[in-house]
Amino acid sequence: MLQSLMDLGPRLQRAFIEGDRWKLYLQGLGVTLQLTVVALIFGVLLGLVVAVIRTAHDQQRLGRRKNPLLGVMNILCQLYTTVIRGTPMLVQLFIWTFVILPAERNKVLVGFIGLGVNSGAYVAEIIRGGLMSVDIGQTEAGRSLGLNYFDTMRFIVIPQAFKNILPSLGNEFITLFKDTSLVQAIGGMELLYYAYTIGGRTFDYMPPLLGIALVYLVVVVVFTWLQGKLERRLRESDRR
Repeated sequence: MLQSLMDLGPRLQRAFIEGDRWKLYLQGLGVTLQLTVVALIFGVLLGLVVAVIRTAHDQQRLGRRKNPLLGVMNILCQLYTTVIRGTPMLVQLFIWTFVILPAERNKVLVGFIGLGVNSGAYVAEIIRGGLMSVDIGQTEAGRSLGLNYFDTMRFIVIPQAFKNILPSLGNEFITLFKDTSLVQAIGGMELLYYAYTIGGRTFDYMPPLLGIALVYLVVVVVFTWLQGKLERRLRESDRR
């Protein structure tokens, strides 16, 4: 035990200090954060479109007029969410890499697309649940004021739904941040890629893997804290 503690210092030095290897971790963390943010933005935009289509289809059942095009789009959206949520993300990344985009050498770009498409399916259900939680009377009030369906969603329903879905969106961000480690499997040069590479050079995987585990934990804790502050501010604004 004492010998292991004595060896810990040199092992940490080889993993983080020697050859300025700490810069590689920072570079990997930067790519990981970019993957998370860009993929989440892409996922939110895609999910918002899917959620609005599915919500509009569900609400038209209450009326007498049926839109056949909306029905077809709803089927496509259902198929998209079912397939994406029903298959592992790693399998999806392999499909994007070796089937859909086999000639693309920028694996980080492939990761952006794969993670974004995957996130969009989950965000769609989150947003759809938030939209459905807003009383239908709000939509009817907007339409009675002369707003079309999309303006009603934009100015009335979505702002109210945002407060309801914020915790779920925060959880999706955290999940997506951790899932970026899967991009290493297709050759994406993110945080886990550099930790695995440094472990191979030093023939010691424990320090770099434990190090990036700590990095993931710290980022998640900081983001959870920021999310909590935002939620408290939104609750305080509702009381005023």
